[in-house]
Amino acid sequence: MTLPPDAAGVLLYVDEERAIATTTAEAAGLLPLAIERHRFPDGELRLCLPAELPGRVVVWRGLHQPNEKLVELLLVAQTARDLGALDLTLVAPYLGYMRQDMAFCPGEAVSQRVVGRFLAGLFDGVITVDPHLHRVATLQEAVPVSRAVVLSGAPLLAEHIARERGDVVLVGPDEESLQWVASAARLHGWRHAVCRKTRHGDRDVDVVLPDVRFAGEAVVLMDDVASSGQTLVRAAELLRAAGARSVDVAVTHALLDGAALARIRQAGVGAFWSTDTVAHPTNAVGIAAAVARALRG
Repeated sequence: MTLPPDAAGVLLYVDEERAIATTTAEAAGLLPLAIERHRFPDGELRLCLPAELPGRVVVWRGLHQPNEKLVELLLVAQTARDLGALDLTLVAPYLGYMRQDMAFCPGEAVSQRVVGRFLAGLFDGVITVDPHLHRVATLQEAVPVSRAVVLSGAPLLAEHIARERGDVVLVGPDEESLQWVASAARLHGWRHAVCRKTRHGDRDVDVVLPDVRFAGEAVVLMDDVASSGQTLVRAAELLRAAGARSVDVAVTHALLDGAALARIRQAGVGAFWSTDTVAHPTNAVGIAAAVARALRG
């Protein structure tokens, strides 16, 4: 393949991620190229990459609803190697299967370890945003590639919150959200705190507010992921009962469906802002520029 003189490599994408992938590629000095995809009646996939590839190839694939996409990545990465790729980087703005980093019962699959090693066998580098890590300190421990880059949505969301609301109190819906809440609050000198959460099931949680005065305050709940939304619902109800003047939500990855979003709004939440790591009606903050900087670096 003959690249344009100013192109440092190519970025491959599937059609559903065309807009964000091409925007990022152009900002990073990469040539965006589409992967053609066809589904056979039995569910199998036929993928077609460009017939020749340069040495440097970036693959953009968000890994929410990840099961079929992992098969896609297996096909894409190995085919890209056959077509000339010497250096393969995966950009997965949302990186699936990261939450389970240990076995909680005998025989349970530790999905983070399995999927992390799978991806490391395909790619030389991984770039992601706010991976859902708990007992693992670094992304490279979870995905043992030579280049593991973690970007954060917290500063991007903080800038948006500052424009929309000015001075706020940032609250994390549980202890695990502290890293995002604290880093965003420091940027603007905001007060911050986190709730205590006890989870009894995927949709059954107890939440206790921190010992902070919320009466008359503009509060923003911030977290990395929103999926069922139950924790946000309970936290918002408690904040409203505590006299908060307004309650908004800001998350990096919006995985929730319309019914979950409706429950959150019914709990007294005004605005709901998310980054576009996952395409969602609440997307308000773009990650393309941050990913492009990482690819250029």
